[in-house]
Amino acid sequence: MKRSPLPPVALLAALLLAGGVACRERPPEAGALRVELPAPAPAAEPAPTGEEAPAAAVREPSSAPPEQVEEYEARRPKTVLQLQPFRATTSIQIEDAAGESGVATLVDLNPLIHGWFLLQLQWLNGDGGGWYHLENPDPADQEVALDPRFLHGLVLRRGGRPWPCDLWAGGSLAAARSGRQVEAPLCDGHLYLRNRVEGRKTTLEWATDMLRDFVWQGEQITVFVREQFYKDAFLATSEVLERADPAAGDRPRPRGAPDRPLVDPRWDGRYLVPVGLGINLENDVANQVLVGRWYRARRLPGIYVSAIQPGLVSEEVIRAQRGLVNPLDEVESSALTYMVAFDLERFDVEFALGTEHPRVTWSDRAPAMVRDASLPGPDGIGAISPLVSTGLVSPFHEKRVAATFTAGFKRTHGAFRFSELAFKHSGSHYGFIEHGTVLSKLQPDLATAIVWDDGRVELKTWREEDDADLVRIRHARQNGLPIIDHDSETGVSKVGALVPKWSLGNWSGSQDKRLRTLRAGICLQEGEEGRFLIYGYFSSVTPSAMARVFEAYHCRYAMLLDMNALEHTYLAVYRTE
Repeated sequence: MKRSPLPPVALLAALLLAGGVACRERPPEAGALRVELPAPAPAAEPAPTGEEAPAAAVREPSSAPPEQVEEYEARRPKTVLQLQPFRATTSIQIEDAAGESGVATLVDLNPLIHGWFLLQLQWLNGDGGGWYHLENPDPADQEVALDPRFLHGLVLRRGGRPWPCDLWAGGSLAAARSGRQVEAPLCDGHLYLRNRVEGRKTTLEWATDMLRDFVWQGEQITVFVREQFYKDAFLATSEVLERADPAAGDRPRPRGAPDRPLVDPRWDGRYLVPVGLGINLENDVANQVLVGRWYRARRLPGIYVSAIQPGLVSEEVIRAQRGLVNPLDEVESSALTYMVAFDLERFDVEFALGTEHPRVTWSDRAPAMVRDASLPGPDGIGAISPLVSTGLVSPFHEKRVAATFTAGFKRTHGAFRFSELAFKHSGSHYGFIEHGTVLSKLQPDLATAIVWDDGRVELKTWREEDDADLVRIRHARQNGLPIIDHDSETGVSKVGALVPKWSLGNWSGSQDKRLRTLRAGICLQEGEEGRFLIYGYFSSVTPSAMARVFEAYHCRYAMLLDMNALEHTYLAVYRTE
């Protein structure tokens, strides 16, 4: 949490509110889940050209064509295009400025989401052409299409008004491809071309990737180093200080904050000293925070911060979890934990891959018997090209960024080695979807963070019957098993069944199954003040301590993010000056 503003390794990032981020620096290696405010009113539109068109109809989910469903489900090598069952493809004859003829093909990867497109140009003379990955910055209000009446580019429609955008006759597409911008604006910024970029790695990331990719038994070496040198490496703790103000325990929580956690009354009104928090709080006690109390993040409306130690939660929670979690030792009980809550009435959430991770190839964790050597990966693809993953917050979101956080395992650890899940669904590799585009299939029984087409955020365990709603998913990321699970039939939330089962739960750690380490997680709280997405930073714990804290914070559902190093468990907030 005390790092530079740009997230070093991100698989989940939040794009919230207004704020700035140095997103033109070299991007992180792994991607980001982002949280953002509803878009501001659009700027004045360029004057439309051509005849008026009727207002666009509201897009509704449609059934995938049977041949595309067959491609999606087939156990054979395929392209990332064939992994998109809902794609819509249009082709027209085109010409360039010199009158040379060709064919343009536009693939809307999910017409309901309408955010990502692949454009292919094929010229009859064989020159130029190729694939281009386009992003629609306003999919709710702007349609992108080919029109046979316009041979030089795409037609954008806002409010039913067509605006032809010259892409190839005027050379703007070629210029955007050859330029230095990672996301190059087209059509006066109403469309963006995503260009390939090299990500960046910390020394730790570089070393572990080299060992895993090129050294025999490299994974065992990284495990040995982690167990011997990184146990409690990031442990932060604090004495519990006597109350400086007798009335401190009676202070009301800030207006709009999440529900108060369940704290042992003995510690109510006492203080912790946060270590390396790095987020300024609206706090009238210098460098001290009340145990478990929510504080507003200074000048960041809708973001709240709380600090606790697992040993300070109420006896009610400890009794309820007896036999469901492993006992906590003294170090784990005193490890500082920071909870950062985002009011989902104010923020939207997005997810993005990084430039390199997570990959879509096989995980070495998956048993050899479930790995099909004829396939480059469990879904039949070995890469996502011609799609481009930038690892950056898109430039059209820059001024709205309020926070980013990291959160997902690399593919190396994103599958099961033990338990029945290791022998189902090709090892149950963790799935992910970005802008409605399936990059790794969602697998049953895994904890899943979802952003639906209407912007609603949900955390749940994915079921096979949920595949019927796949077309409605804007973003999704799976990450193992639930820490706190929710039973929709009974309405009861409780500790995930495999939280105390080290190998079966795929929690990672040492051979003695007791390794404490830096971990992060997210949960969803639904309380008096609304719905909150809560990020938890746990300085040195096991999943059992995470379950204790998440339950104390009234979490409906909670899941693991990433672990072991600051590069993997990182949250930053931003404020535009």
